[in-house]
Amino acid sequence: MSADHSGAPAATARPLAWLPFRPEEIEGLPEGLEYAYWDGGGDYPTDPARVAFYGVPYEIDGRLAPAEVCLRPLPLMRGVRVVQALTAGVDHLKSALPLLPSGAVLCNARGLHDASTAELALALTLASLRDIPGFVRAQDAGEWRQGFRPALADKAVLIVGYGSIGRAIEDRLAPFECARVTRVARSPRHTERGPVHPVTALPDLLPDADVVIVVTPLTDETRGLFGAGLLARMKDGALLVNVARGAVVDTGALVAELESGRLRAALDVTDPEPLPPGHPLWSAPGALITPHVGGPSSAFRPRAEALLRGQLAGFVLDEPLRNVVATAL
Repeated sequence: MSADHSGAPAATARPLAWLPFRPEEIEGLPEGLEYAYWDGGGDYPTDPARVAFYGVPYEIDGRLAPAEVCLRPLPLMRGVRVVQALTAGVDHLKSALPLLPSGAVLCNARGLHDASTAELALALTLASLRDIPGFVRAQDAGEWRQGFRPALADKAVLIVGYGSIGRAIEDRLAPFECARVTRVARSPRHTERGPVHPVTALPDLLPDADVVIVVTPLTDETRGLFGAGLLARMKDGALLVNVARGAVVDTGALVAELESGRLRAALDVTDPEPLPPGHPLWSAPGALITPHVGGPSSAFRPRAEALLRGQLAGFVLDEPLRNVVATAL
């Protein structure tokens, strides 16, 4: 028999929630639900048809859960009402929407990865500008290589994608004495920090940017956004930082720019992903690559638990949930 997080026998009438963390490890889970643990590995803990709230797996054995694992039980979840991802992007889950019962909602994890992803965006920017990879290679070779490198100070930074992560990136840029920070999003608007320009303004904005940080969601409109045309608009020597999704950038066009020596790139995401051995991006001059680790950090777990607690509490009380990005028809 399944049990709730307190160890008491589960009442079959209670809605069932699958969580990607062990329920007994999460403090403050609301009463009124039955809980089961499934991180994407092994057998299902219960009949998926009974699940009302599906907390999508995030990590399996230290690696991000593949899309096929996250999607696998959804066709069997005939009574699911909430699919709660722990990622900001949910493009890997939207294909399952036609399989869900009418009215079921898909929620993303907007806000959960702000701190961690913004930190990595800044770390990639600084590491690339100051040539930390070059110093690591010199250390491995036992060589003392000095020289001047670009600083972030006095640079013009362009943030493409100005949601919660984009704002968190600007927060962290504040102490670095940048010449200016320019913001771009799907729709123009005004903020307390200044204007947010539309994506259509990119051809005019890119030539003045020393650092371009991409954090826009992957949609039909943004897929391949940074193709040969926009990359060509970037100034010579500029740095492209991508912490969004790999497919926002045309990989072939980027490799061509890197091999020419005109641009540099710091990438936490690639297309394809994982990047296969022998791919030209691995050895492209001026490229710094991390394996999609913007979210997985010590900041993840406490924020993920807080999000799940809040969403589960709203679900129990039949209140509107946060971060609803799609509803099954």
